[in-house]
Amino acid sequence: MHDILNQDDLYLLVDEFYKKLLSDDSISYIFTDVVKIKIEEHLPILVTFWSQAILGTGGYTKNLTQIHLDVNAKEYLSPELFKIWLNHFFTTVDENFKGEKAEQIKTQALSIGTIMQIKIAQEKGKKM
Repeated sequence: MHDILNQDDLYLLVDEFYKKLLSDDSISYIFTDVVKIKIEEHLPILVTFWSQAILGTGGYTKNLTQIHLDVNAKEYLSPELFKIWLNHFFTTVDENFKGEKAEQIKTQALSIGTIMQIKIAQEKGKKM
């Protein structure tokens, strides 16, 4: 098993990860009913995001936090959903890759999930 080396590896990771998410009824509704993502359009965006984050390639220009806050405005993104998301992400990384970048991407995913939960809680606090 090799480390994450390039965008092809990231595409494999993201594709396998989304297969897990979309087959898990406890979280798939976020992607199919709330956001209604078109997976063939979504995957390259995610690959660009992770490529920038892990490989330093650049190119991701969207506001990740705002995207998740917008989703949260439609359907509460609970801490439980983030746990499910993170579990599937870690499992997918561990099933496919081993090395420094693999560990880095898991750490970054945990950080992103934590920050998103903090931002969602702050938004919730503003509305009260």
